[in-house]
Amino acid sequence: MRLYIWIKANSYLTKHPTSRFHVFILRTSLKNAFRHKVRTMLTILGLAIAILAYGLLQTVITAWYSKATSASTARLVTRNATSLIFDLPVFFKEQIKGVEGVDKVAFAQWFGGVYKKPQNFFPQFAVSKNYLDVYPDFELNESDRISWNNEKRGAIVGRQLADRFSFEKEDIIQLKGTLYPGNWEFIVKGIYEGSDESKVTDRMFFHWDYLNAHVESMSKTTILEPNTVGVFISTVQDADYAADVSMRIDDVFKNSIAPSYTETEQAFQLGFVAMSDQIIEAIRTVSYVIVVIILAVMANTMAMSVRERTQEFATMKALGFKPNFLGFLVFSESIFIAMIGGGIGIMITHPSAYLFQMATDNIFPVFLVSNKTIGLQFFCACSVGILAAFIPAINVYRINVVDGLRTVN
Repeated sequence: MRLYIWIKANSYLTKHPTSRFHVFILRTSLKNAFRHKVRTMLTILGLAIAILAYGLLQTVITAWYSKATSASTARLVTRNATSLIFDLPVFFKEQIKGVEGVDKVAFAQWFGGVYKKPQNFFPQFAVSKNYLDVYPDFELNESDRISWNNEKRGAIVGRQLADRFSFEKEDIIQLKGTLYPGNWEFIVKGIYEGSDESKVTDRMFFHWDYLNAHVESMSKTTILEPNTVGVFISTVQDADYAADVSMRIDDVFKNSIAPSYTETEQAFQLGFVAMSDQIIEAIRTVSYVIVVIILAVMANTMAMSVRERTQEFATMKALGFKPNFLGFLVFSESIFIAMIGGGIGIMITHPSAYLFQMATDNIFPVFLVSNKTIGLQFFCACSVGILAAFIPAINVYRINVVDGLRTVN
């Protein structure tokens, strides 16, 4: 910026020490930031992409944990103590219901059918008639529930699943069995909703009685056993005593034909997530590496900008501007650029997350950018702006007037 502008600014600040100081700083930062428009625009673009990438990667991590975080600590899951692949006898239900502290008990069996092609994977469960009683998170109107109960081939699908495959009521869903051989047909009798947008509704439920009848008819030609279920889901009267109730349930079946293992639904879901902990940590590390890289780019931009203005800063010192004020100008310029780039990155995060979810064929049923992620993006942008200006500001503070005036840019 030319010398007469600084002289005018110095005169202005002398007459108006506080009233319009912030406006002056903003205008000065804007003019300094866009001296080299191409360089500044490229830096802003890099910042925006980095903040966007950081936000999307953090959202991937959040989505990975979505089923576990939305799971309840007031629901217990009872499975075979040996492994989840081994079933439990269905008559265990009444024994679990008799355990002190247990309120309601339902059960489910994994089906694992293929809809048209393997890429169309979605969870399917054969469940007891009272399954929705232990899952108030899933909301189904009463008429659809009655219709579902009255149709042996009836099924209900979640809103996310219905939107993904355009399922509607009375549609016939044909699945090719994997664990349970054959071609299976189910009639959609209802579409259930989540109690809020964080609930995962990408599953299909149908009657366990329907599945069990087929297994019984095939018992002579298959190793599948009838009258068995994968897990029991129970609600407890007091969530504070969930651990105690879990121990009581397992004590009942300690010496039975199928010892059980009971844990909270949240712990059950986290067990699946734990299998991919290394992948999650790698994604988290990459997100922070991106921020460090853009910090280096931003620091280089600010260093070049200050080096090109060494004579100007020396002149300003000669005119009476304090070193602290000059350092503040460098910080304000850096933060100004960082806020523009970070703001753009934050603004495009939500639409980008939606497009990412569509492009990945709804791999993540819940892919929402949380307020925490937005806060982290803002924090990273501010940190980049401050840290990138730190060394250049120190250099400005230390400029010697005589040496600075001799500098040739």
